[in-house]
Amino acid sequence: MDQDDDHKHRNEVTLREVSAAVGLGMSTISRVLRNHGSFSQATRDRVMKAVEELGYVPNRIAGTLASSGSNLVGIVIPSLHNIVFPDLLSGAAVTLDPIGFQTVIAVTDYDLDQEQKVIQSMLAWRPAAFLVAGLEHTPRTRAMLKNSGVRIAELLDTDGEGIDIVVGFSQREAGAVSGRHLVERGYRRIGYVGPQFACDPRARKRFAGFSEVLAEAGASVVETELIGRTSSTEAGRAALERMLARTPDLDAVYFSNDDFAVGGLFHCFANGISVPSQLAIMGFNGLDIGRFAPQPLTTLRTPRTEIGEIGARMVMEPGGAKVVDVPFELVRGATT
Repeated sequence: MDQDDDHKHRNEVTLREVSAAVGLGMSTISRVLRNHGSFSQATRDRVMKAVEELGYVPNRIAGTLASSGSNLVGIVIPSLHNIVFPDLLSGAAVTLDPIGFQTVIAVTDYDLDQEQKVIQSMLAWRPAAFLVAGLEHTPRTRAMLKNSGVRIAELLDTDGEGIDIVVGFSQREAGAVSGRHLVERGYRRIGYVGPQFACDPRARKRFAGFSEVLAEAGASVVETELIGRTSSTEAGRAALERMLARTPDLDAVYFSNDDFAVGGLFHCFANGISVPSQLAIMGFNGLDIGRFAPQPLTTLRTPRTEIGEIGARMVMEPGGAKVVDVPFELVRGATT
């Protein structure tokens, strides 16, 4: 069966299928899921195991609406601190608002367990489609989305296996392009500032691509400063200060986003560190704050608004699973 056929024949998992999987009546399954009435712990364990494996989500609106249609589109993002994600939402809204769809937004704080909870809650209201940032999910989340019966678009990353529609770019290649730029400019003692890798899989992939390019050139990341989930200029400035206190002879620092990078640039301005002659600074995302800095930031401009628009348009269209690559752009600023 090809991908088109697979999508057309994919339907949401029903209570009847859960009943058949565990060999119990639908009334028993319903009691367990509502946690009401009598049933044994062994029965509950059997039912919940099947629910987990099948990706079943109880329908909270069954029987309350005359039509099964919905004008809701679920959008799940990891953060609102970084302008990248509001830009993504803006792109989706440009497409969805004029055709009468209402976005319902959830923020996960880069926590996959929280993502699972919010997606289960949102699926219970049977949205018309889903837009989700990233390709990494818990097995339960992946099963729920795959068996939801609606179109799913995973955004911002193409390095991995998608559920349905994937719109974005290679995060590993973005890191590799950044690494090649610094190597070509002659930098060899390079530091890295970014989030804890467990928090942000896209930053982890960029770092992997960046490190591979440096290794090929006989260079390496000689110092790292990994910080929490919050993205801010304040955090970037403090991170660079700590890093240079440990390793003052770095000649370049690669930041996982422009918020951090501009904070690093502010630290250099405040402490008389000449950029780029004493220390080069490179960011990621191409935000306005970097473009309009006293020294425009060297960075990669990412097409996040366009990705939101394309993803929203595609979940409204019929068709099979597909991957759409939206290219990023190297911005050669004045900081490298």
